[in-house]
Amino acid sequence: MSLLPSRLSTVTADYRLNREAYLARIADLRRRRQAAAAGGPERARTLHKKRGQMLPRERVAAVLDPGSPFLEFCQLAGDGMYEGVPPGGSIITGVGLVAGRPCMIIANDATVKGGTYYGITCKKHVRAQRFAWQHRLPCITFVQSGGANLPDQPNVFPDEGQFGSIFWNQIRMSGEGIAQISSVHGASTAGGAYMPALCDEAVIVRNQGRMFLGGPQLVYAATREEVDEETLGGGEMHCSISGVTDYLAENDSHAIGIIRDLVAHLGTPPSLRWKVLPAREPLYDPGEIYGIVSRDPRVPTDNREIIARLMDGSEFREFKPLYGETLACGWGRILGFEIGVLCNNGVLFSECAMKAAHFIDLCCKRDIPLLFMADVSGFMVGRDAEEGGIAKHGAKMITAMACADVPKYTLIIGGSFGAGYLAMCGRAFKPNAMMMWPNGRAAIMGPDQAATTLAMVKDDIHRREGTAWTREERESYMAPVRKTFEDFANAYNFARHTWCDMVIDPLETRTTMALLLELAGRAPTQPTEFGVFRM
Repeated sequence: MSLLPSRLSTVTADYRLNREAYLARIADLRRRRQAAAAGGPERARTLHKKRGQMLPRERVAAVLDPGSPFLEFCQLAGDGMYEGVPPGGSIITGVGLVAGRPCMIIANDATVKGGTYYGITCKKHVRAQRFAWQHRLPCITFVQSGGANLPDQPNVFPDEGQFGSIFWNQIRMSGEGIAQISSVHGASTAGGAYMPALCDEAVIVRNQGRMFLGGPQLVYAATREEVDEETLGGGEMHCSISGVTDYLAENDSHAIGIIRDLVAHLGTPPSLRWKVLPAREPLYDPGEIYGIVSRDPRVPTDNREIIARLMDGSEFREFKPLYGETLACGWGRILGFEIGVLCNNGVLFSECAMKAAHFIDLCCKRDIPLLFMADVSGFMVGRDAEEGGIAKHGAKMITAMACADVPKYTLIIGGSFGAGYLAMCGRAFKPNAMMMWPNGRAAIMGPDQAATTLAMVKDDIHRREGTAWTREERESYMAPVRKTFEDFANAYNFARHTWCDMVIDPLETRTTMALLLELAGRAPTQPTEFGVFRM
């Protein structure tokens, strides 16, 4: 391995200003996470506790092995999208160890609108299931949900990827032997009742968990039958008469104990398919990343300095280091796991794309996971680039990336725009996980380019019509365009829509990647079959 050199000076004013700007971003990230972790309003949480129930995050903590990390997915989903709904979209999803086995944990948060499903709740639940499916993780679902949020019906009911896909995923995963286990902790209606009914094994809490396709009010409206909730769908009835549930728990803690026992008897967890070396700290302090990342998006960051602070021992065996220099490709280790890294250090040229395709092919043949560290304005444009075949060379890179069936991860460490975003394994290309740093941005193009492009279109209209506009009018037209694109590209906008799985502190990158690689290394190897490479 080659040691990456560092030319960083930590005593310059530029480093200090970058660091101060980034620390403000980290403080903002922590505030957002705290808001998500709090759950619903204080009144709802207090009522929950008065009923003798654990709060949803307490259930998650209780089911995990002592000391287990919890890799949370889409924690900031739905932030600001619905009135009275905090970040998280009324559901908690993430991976942790249960009885020594990695499991996907999905917990309805009934302190938020009764745990009902908005469109974003469905997207988040489905995303968690698909990650579990890809990594063959048992799914544990803590159910306490009123089902679909009726006013949001268009985003919940009719389409693929919405509520019905939750059921589809449960059934197909169960068919492949991926365990589906649930526990009913409160009133669960309609879709909220089907989720446990479709599981392999289901627990319900006595005098607390209730599940029915239609509650007492609906039953009365439909049949004029009067019945209370416990008689209609209580735990004792479902365990002794309907047979919908399998185990009757006395309280939340007892239910969680039953779940842990069920997981403990799922058989031997799969072994790790990779050799993992002892972890080593980077030679350079990862905390210096705060001062390396440029506070001004118009000023590029030297991303080789970032690689040097993420790799074990700051060692990185770079592939074709003198060719296509604006894309660094090479191998290193993160907490002992080998990884193939593609990291932007400028615009993508034809040489970068051809190097990337070659490098990805090597990693696929050697079963080495890929990490795409995206910070790119796009592919080079212009007459020379087009005559040089930038489209076909870019297509080679995209073909190799799309076809690669080794585990793939995307980390947006700066701006990621246009076809560059796609080529660096954007969300559409199904990376195992996609993460962003708080400064991360992604869009079809940057705010200044978008504003200039649209203003030039207006310039052409004025020329055709023989009219004109002043410099001030042109700028007043461009300003809101810039704002629209800036708001769209923001990492938290991506997190809110579940277009990325998590926004992470740069200092969390190594541990997050190690957790993800540990999960991927226990899934079966997938052979890669490449599409046609245009020559």
